[in-house]
Amino acid sequence: MSWKNLFDESETNETIERINTLTPETQRLWGKMNVAQMLAHCNVAYEVIYTDKHPKPRGIGKFIAKLFAKNIVVGPKPYKRNNPTAPIFKIKAEKDFEVEKGRLIEHLRKTQQLGAAHFDGKENPAFGKLDKNQWNTLFSKHLDHHLKQFGA
Repeated sequence: MSWKNLFDESETNETIERINTLTPETQRLWGKMNVAQMLAHCNVAYEVIYTDKHPKPRGIGKFIAKLFAKNIVVGPKPYKRNNPTAPIFKIKAEKDFEVEKGRLIEHLRKTQQLGAAHFDGKENPAFGKLDKNQWNTLFSKHLDHHLKQFGA
């Protein structure tokens, strides 16, 4: 399957338009998170890259992530509904919808502006070095999955 190229400005803007269709009252079609928690969950993928907020997997944890999760995360197939998620991505606390939405849009814009060349060969804390296409799939597929979860 082909995913939006989030290094392309117009495709990033299309994704932002989908995000902007969400409201604090938007209901999920599956899963447990509310819409604000989902936005916070999506922000974690960017926080791992742009901050030191989350612990980096090491040793056996990193080995298992590379062995079992990498192909699911950066491979071409869409995610299945209700797949298990890594502990750092589990959002249990209530979140502010507008804050999380704004943060996600900022992360998308920053990623697009940095561009594919910035990410090509960049180390992912869980999966090792990824090429620009794998990075794009990681970002784009995850967002698409959760935007569909909320009908966007």
